[in-house]
Amino acid sequence: MKYRSFGRSGIKVSEIIFGAGSVGGILILKDDATKREAIRRALAGGINWFDTAAQYGNGKSEEALGRLLPEAGAAPYLSTKFNLDADNLKDVPAQIEERLMASLARLNRSSVDLLQLHNRIGSKAGGRVMTVEQILGRNGVADGLDRLRGKGLIRQMGITAIGEAASVCEVIRSGRFDSAQVYYNLLNPSAGRRMPGAWTGHDFTGVIEACRAHRVAVMAIRIFGAGVIATDERHGRESILTSNTSIAEDERKTKAVFDAIGTGHGTRAQVALRFVLSNPDVSAAVIGSAELHHIDEALQAADRGPLPPQVLARLDGLYESDFTPIPPLPPSKGEGR
Repeated sequence: MKYRSFGRSGIKVSEIIFGAGSVGGILILKDDATKREAIRRALAGGINWFDTAAQYGNGKSEEALGRLLPEAGAAPYLSTKFNLDADNLKDVPAQIEERLMASLARLNRSSVDLLQLHNRIGSKAGGRVMTVEQILGRNGVADGLDRLRGKGLIRQMGITAIGEAASVCEVIRSGRFDSAQVYYNLLNPSAGRRMPGAWTGHDFTGVIEACRAHRVAVMAIRIFGAGVIATDERHGRESILTSNTSIAEDERKTKAVFDAIGTGHGTRAQVALRFVLSNPDVSAAVIGSAELHHIDEALQAADRGPLPPQVLARLDGLYESDFTPIPPLPPSKGEGR
């Protein structure tokens, strides 16, 4: 396992973060023996960070980590998240603390390494969408998290960088947050680069650039596109977080990608992970697993390292044409393993 700098924190984080969410679901849907083995394999493979949220399985993910990490005799870095109702923000710091205390009880811990706002960020508040002012203003989210850090209940504060890119970037540029969960995958890498005019999808241009400028850690999420990139099997837990996106469109684009690059670079999931790890601005990739062998697969992909330049160039060509099918690459020496 290789390790990267986690923003300005001084922490070295494994390139892979164990995502304990609902889409993969291994810590929510499986029996305890499987959950224990998933944690054991992750730790044995060098993964030193686990990421969860109160909403994952209505607390079941946090509860599983709270029971099973101590059994494993391990104390990896641990992050969780909270949601707020943007239509009911009478006392934001108090609401955040209330949610954190419930999470800590489930996690069987007195503190977490990172607490993250899970709401979307946009120009108009409502439901799960919060505005820059609600986050950065007086007695807003940032102030509430600062108070929790002052109490020793959290070490770092983060956001989920989903929503309108301009608003997300404004929050990042404030310098008040240590990390951002960034939507970034081989179908939609817009957070890390300018996309050509023909490309379609939710545009996150500028997000990773803002993180780099302010030394905010980038936790890449949705690297498998809720599973659509990794497999043609559908489990019913696929969810769309972005505009200008649909499962059918992601399926079309995914087929074009793997038809174009061939089969010599690993499984579809491994290619997706290797793509994300090809970007040095990414601190770590948050992966969800549904089965034990998915963890092994991810560890093997990380060991293989970034994708070769010719594969990345082929992807550039697909973005230029909005994934118009092109002939596959010929097999490459050293990449057929």
